[in-house]
Amino acid sequence: MKTKRKQELTKQEEFVRAHRRHHHQVSSWRIFLFLLFLGVWELSANLGWIDSFFFSSPSRVVRCFAAQIGTNHLLSHIGVTLFETIASFLLVIIISLLAATLLWHSKKLSEILEPYLVVLNSLPKSALAPLFIVWLGTGSTTIIVAGISVAVFGSIISFYTGFQQVDPEKITLIYTLGGKKRDAFFKVVLPASLPILLSTAKVNIGLALVGVIIGEFLAARRGLGYLIIYGSQVFRLDMVITSIIILCVIALMFYKSIQVMEHKIKIKFKL
Repeated sequence: MKTKRKQELTKQEEFVRAHRRHHHQVSSWRIFLFLLFLGVWELSANLGWIDSFFFSSPSRVVRCFAAQIGTNHLLSHIGVTLFETIASFLLVIIISLLAATLLWHSKKLSEILEPYLVVLNSLPKSALAPLFIVWLGTGSTTIIVAGISVAVFGSIISFYTGFQQVDPEKITLIYTLGGKKRDAFFKVVLPASLPILLSTAKVNIGLALVGVIIGEFLAARRGLGYLIIYGSQVFRLDMVITSIIILCVIALMFYKSIQVMEHKIKIKFKL
């Protein structure tokens, strides 16, 4: 028995080591490809293969970033974009959860509203941004609403679809034991839908950022979207590319943050 148990432990340790080795290899390759891209980009600019005025270079981006940080303008613009994105994301989650819960609670209401949700989700949201400016004026409110509009309809559909996919036998069991619809939702439907809610949240944070940048293109005097438009208008393309790279970093940070939360929640609820 002891020998068999030792063999099982050894196999488990080998599996853990192989799993860690795989993740180290993936991370190493990611870093290598990123550094290779930066090296080729810098070399191409220095050798004249590309025009550094139009395509910039890593060294020019670093100098632009340092200059903008030195004047404290860039941190202010980053802070504005972060605030608007987080506000849009949280409001999308709250609105989507409430709307999907209401649709799950009333089958008739879901049948009435589902076509409208599909149509609104398929609309190009950039077409709505000028209307938001007319209705709400320029400012953070308009930009946050633009961020919400990009993600909220698809999020409602995803949440509601997740609620519908819960095993109906478990819901029937709640009713059999004397539970009400409220008990079925909070004790069965919502916990069972957590994986879909978390995966949708990872998509929503990116969509909220896209919506905020669209809003900043049209109705802002602050934010990274404003810097991109301003930089392109005055041909300061280093500023444009620096802002785009910062947006990539922000998107990665948001994604990783939600991924860590997802991992912790799955461990806690044993999903």
